[in-house]
Amino acid sequence: MKTRLAILGVGRWGTHLVRNFLAHPQAEVVAIADPSSDNLEAIQHKFSLDSQSILLTSNWEIVKEKLDLDAVVIVTPASTHYDLIKDALQSGYNVLAEKPLTLDPGECLELTRLAKQRQRQLMIDHTYLFHAAVNQGKSFLEKGELGKLRYGYASRTHLGPVRQDVDALWDLAIHDISIFNHWLGEYPDRVQAQGKVWLQGDRLTALSPDGLGDMVWVTLYYPSGFQATIHLCWCNPDKQRRLCVVGSQGTLIFDEMLSDEPLVLQQGYVQPQGEKFIPQGLEKQVISVEKAEPLKEVCDRFLNAVHTNTPCEFSSGIVATKLVQILTCLSDSLQKNGAIISIPELDFSGE
Repeated sequence: MKTRLAILGVGRWGTHLVRNFLAHPQAEVVAIADPSSDNLEAIQHKFSLDSQSILLTSNWEIVKEKLDLDAVVIVTPASTHYDLIKDALQSGYNVLAEKPLTLDPGECLELTRLAKQRQRQLMIDHTYLFHAAVNQGKSFLEKGELGKLRYGYASRTHLGPVRQDVDALWDLAIHDISIFNHWLGEYPDRVQAQGKVWLQGDRLTALSPDGLGDMVWVTLYYPSGFQATIHLCWCNPDKQRRLCVVGSQGTLIFDEMLSDEPLVLQQGYVQPQGEKFIPQGLEKQVISVEKAEPLKEVCDRFLNAVHTNTPCEFSSGIVATKLVQILTCLSDSLQKNGAIISIPELDFSGE
């Protein structure tokens, strides 16, 4: 039996989700809602949608009134997520939402508890966690071939797009933080952030009271002793999408810009010889990665979660809430000139 779903928001990313769900044999897209009539017209034309079989509307309330739904896909600005997701869960729908879940960890916690209480699936589109190279990298790390894990580093830079609602931290960091957490199997217990504002010092928000930061350096401290540093910038023409984990026997490198070999093990270590340390075992190994669209895997996993009523453990509301809490603590560190902020434990029981 197909899952009847509505998609809310058909901007750039929403369009990709429409494409994937329209093509999926287990999904039936019965409604698309967006406040922009131009977006609705564009999506109808792009996919030759029949308005008799798919409701196209600017009003989410009309969708609820007219149609029976199993699930809602929410691809709207993060500031709208809380109200829409809460409404959908209370209406009895399963929810797939674009990251971040919301901009407030308290709201995230409430929604995660609500989904559990209503026995509905709440899954977040942390797309990189469905990337074949990321999954292969996690499997590789679990074999222990890097030796003792020491530290990690990542760069996510490009010349735009420059957001006007959140800073570079909230726009970019969640990708690399989620990959580090997934690969390590743990969450940081302390974080630190420092940044620079060049372009929008007069654009103030609750999360960025000193203006929207264009460049941010993030440091994550994990209970195991592992430490990761992330460089984020949206006004750097040197486009980078690179993440590395360094161990005592080599470095695992995920470089999204190298489409032919995105995952590489650079083996090598230093061997003491008298008072010197000599490089040994230098060898590059390209790790085979299947070609697959991560967003298609997101849609597959969501539909499976709905059909089996089983949460996707690595992209659940719990995971999403912890990521938003980490980002909130990083924002706090930014406002406190790089102070190290401890991350408190969360209670997901709802009791």
